Amino acid sequence: MSGRSAALEISPGARDAIAAWLSHMRALDGAAANTLTAYGTDVTTFLAFQAAHRGGPMGLAEIGRLSSSDMRAWMAAERLRGAGGRSVARRLSAVKTFVRWLCEREGFDPTAILATRAPKFRKPLPRPLPQAAARELIETMGLQHETPWIAARDVAVATVLYGCGLRISEGLGLTGADAPLPDTLRVRGKGNKERLVPVLPVARAAVDRYTSLCPFDLSAEAPLFRGARGGALNAGSVAAVMARARMQLGLPSSATPHALRHSFATHLLEAGGDLRAIQELLGHASLSTTQAYTAVDAVHLMDVYTKAHPHGR
Repeated sequence: MSGRSAALEISPGARDAIAAWLSHMRALDGAAANTLTAYGTDVTTFLAFQAAHRGGPMGLAEIGRLSSSDMRAWMAAERLRGAGGRSVARRLSAVKTFVRWLCEREGFDPTAILATRAPKFRKPLPRPLPQAAARELIETMGLQHETPWIAARDVAVATVLYGCGLRISEGLGLTGADAPLPDTLRVRGKGNKERLVPVLPVARAAVDRYTSLCPFDLSAEAPLFRGARGGALNAGSVAAVMARARMQLGLPSSATPHALRHSFATHLLEAGGDLRAIQELLGHASLSTTQAYTAVDAVHLMDVYTKAHPHGR
C-alpha cells in the first residue's frame, strides 16, 4: 500500500495525532530517528488496513471503536503478507504505544487493542565471536585499505566497539572532543541515556594512531571518525570493511559490527563479570536483555564442566 493511498484512508485528525505522538517520543523519550520512522510507518499502515477492513476512513473516533476481531484481522493480514512473529510483535508494540498515548487525550477505552496478545517467537541468541576470532577480525580489517589513515580508522572503530561494548551508532557518534579517549568514556545511548564506560589502553592506542594519521581537522564538535572525503563515517562503510575481513578469515555472516558488542559482553561474562555490571556497561534498561548472554555463556560453562568434572571425561 502506497503512502499516498494510506494517507487518503486516514483522517487529518489521526494524521495530526500520529505526528504529535512522534514529536512526544522524540522530545521526552529520546527515541532515535530510525525508531520514529519505523513507529510512524507501523501505525500508519495499521490504520490504513483498518480503514480498508472497516470500509471507511480512520479518524480518532474510529480508533476508539476498534474491536478484538479488528485486531485479529490485522494480525492475520500481516502474517499473510509474510511478516514473521517478531515483526508482527514489534508492529503491535508500536500500535499499543500510540493508542495508550492517544487514549489519555481522547478518553476512550483502549482495552480491545491493549489486550491483544503478540504472537510468540523465539528471540535469537546473540552470536559472539571467540576471543581469538575477534582479535583476528580487527587486525584483518586494518589490511583492507592501502591508505594508512583509513586502515587505522577501521581498526580504531572496531577496537572501540569491542573494547568498550558500544553500539555502532554510539561509536560513530563520538566527536573530536572525545579524543584522546579518557580513562572513562561518557556515552549517550538509546533513549538519550548516558552511561560511563571504562576505556582499555588498546582502544585508546588505536584511536591515538588514527588521529595522528587522519588528514582532517578533528574539531571538538565534528565527528571523530571520518569517511574518505572527510564527512562523517557511516555504519554501512564499517559493515562493508568487516564483511571483506570476515570472508578472508572464513567467519560466518553473523560477524558484524554489532557482534563485537555481543563479544564484549560474552567475554566479560566468561571471565567472571557480574551480570548487573555488564548491564550497566551495555546500557541495557532491563536486566532481562542482558540475561540473554547467560544462555550464550552456558556453552562455555558446559565445556568447562565436561573437561573438569570426573564424570565428564
